[in-house]
Amino acid sequence: MIDIQGLTKRFGLFTAVDDVSFQVARGEVLGFLGPNGAGKSTTMRMLAGFMTPTAGTARICGHDVQTDSVAARRCLGFLPEGAPNYPEMTVEAFLRFVARVRGYRGGELGDRVARALHLTTLEGVRQQPIETLSKGFKRRVGLAQSLLHDPPVLILDEPTDGLDPNQKHEVRALIHRMAPTKAIVISTHILEEVDAVCTRAIIIAGGRVVADDKPGALEKLHPSGRLEDVFRQITQTPPSSRIAA
Repeated sequence: MIDIQGLTKRFGLFTAVDDVSFQVARGEVLGFLGPNGAGKSTTMRMLAGFMTPTAGTARICGHDVQTDSVAARRCLGFLPEGAPNYPEMTVEAFLRFVARVRGYRGGELGDRVARALHLTTLEGVRQQPIETLSKGFKRRVGLAQSLLHDPPVLILDEPTDGLDPNQKHEVRALIHRMAPTKAIVISTHILEEVDAVCTRAIIIAGGRVVADDKPGALEKLHPSGRLEDVFRQITQTPPSSRIAA
């Protein structure tokens, strides 16, 4: 459902993403990991069609995100880092606006908004202006807009950023419920989140994929059996010496 081949992004002489390739099938929850500046967000923006690659291709449900972008985005729910919204709007008004942009009208529009509010536990703040919400609630509004059209592919950049422990548990449970029918990519700095929700993990460093396997298999690459130690070892080792998972 997600197919990336040779994806590359250069900014002048700096290569942010360097020949990245991977696929994600229905039912997979892929944890996309890497240190700051590794190229995670840039890769996700190119996959979502919000940034043009220097080279390579990205397809969502068979649709090229550059040459068939409208069809690709119909299949995609995207939660970017620092998801934009209209702070003066109430939560419900914002979601209704997004639903109209996606072409929903009448009763179906109301049903879509109600479902998104329910999935993200936002009913209690539906009439509050977004600017009055906490960081965690704002993040959940961003997640709600990505779920409005029940897309088969979800790309979530730091979906639990700013959430308290209870809210994190709720979002992780929601991802578990959705996982069997979707292909989901989660970018996160929280390694415990990989164990909690991901069926597979990719580690990227210096713009390149340096490991790709199930979390349990990756943990065996270090004597401690801890993903944190594997992550540190792989991302701090010179490229020529890195472990190939």
